[in-house]
Amino acid sequence: MSKPTHIKTIKRKRKRKAKLKKLREKYKLAKTKEEKEKILEKVKKIAPWFSEGKFLASFKGREL
Repeated sequence: MSKPTHIKTIKRKRKRKAKLKKLREKYKLAKTKEEKEKILEKVKKIAPWFSEGKFLASFKGREL
């Protein structure tokens, strides 16, 4: 029997969450507009449904 696909789905979600967390940290440290644009492009590749506004809203209440 094959492995359940639910485990793969969970693993994928966890990896995506970790990657987005790293990109948020990089975005905070980015100085130039070009760096920030590059990071936002990567976010779009990882999670196409994740809008730029939603990504930036995760900083709300925190210091950029």
